[in-house]
Amino acid sequence: MSDKPVLQPGPSHPITITPTAGRVVVTAGGKVVADSRNSLTLQESTYPAVQYVPLADVDQSLLERTTTESYCPFKGDANYYSINTGDNKAVDAIWEYTQPHDAVAQIKDHVAFYPDRVDAIEIQPS
Repeated sequence: MSDKPVLQPGPSHPITITPTAGRVVVTAGGKVVADSRNSLTLQESTYPAVQYVPLADVDQSLLERTTTESYCPFKGDANYYSINTGDNKAVDAIWEYTQPHDAVAQIKDHVAFYPDRVDAIEIQPS
């Protein structure tokens, strides 16, 4: 059993997860890394909204799992990937909660991208 704290979203720290209206396209190193019409928008407290893209809609041939890990008491343990486009490597640009806490179970099998480590995260109209 883990001794890490598990916190529930609530009025003082709300988390909402909704389907993203439109198509999410992520580029890095001049290549399309993700292209999805099935992304989720996670809005956590006062932080900027984050797009969680199904891993199935990501070009996994560009990903390299790293040893970096982190923990969020609201979401769980995160693992990281670098994006290697051949000419460019964006280190720890992607994170994933492989076993998210129950309150955010919808983000399982989804990944998110650091905006400052990729070229763009675009939400295009449907």
